[in-house]
Amino acid sequence: MGAVAVRDGFLLLVQRATEPSIGRWTLPGGRVEAGESIIAALVREVREETGLDAVCGALRGWVERVGIEYHFVILDFDVTVLTDDDPVAASDASAAEWVPLDALRSRDLVDGLLDFLVEHGVLEDGRPGFS
Repeated sequence: MGAVAVRDGFLLLVQRATEPSIGRWTLPGGRVEAGESIIAALVREVREETGLDAVCGALRGWVERVGIEYHFVILDFDVTVLTDDDPVAASDASAAEWVPLDALRSRDLVDGLLDFLVEHGVLEDGRPGFS
């Protein structure tokens, strides 16, 4: 699952430190551990990857990524970050930052993320804007 945290025209992103897609930018998130709720997992992953505390909101959307040796179903939720602190990369993120919405096209985003952000109203018609 992934966290869609938008604040004042910025989107919280992390740069992946591990495969798949090492070095590329994506939403904070990860896997649900055994016995853990999706919401608890998302809050934990945001904290682990960015050092920020967040509250999980509504489901923004979902995507599937299928390859020869994997099949991921990714649920992306709106989240609210609880502080104005700067993110600090940790866990499997090599960097974490608030990225201006109008700068997303110049980032090396993971495959499909830009399309997801447009399709689910984070970016409107490829231009910055909230739905």
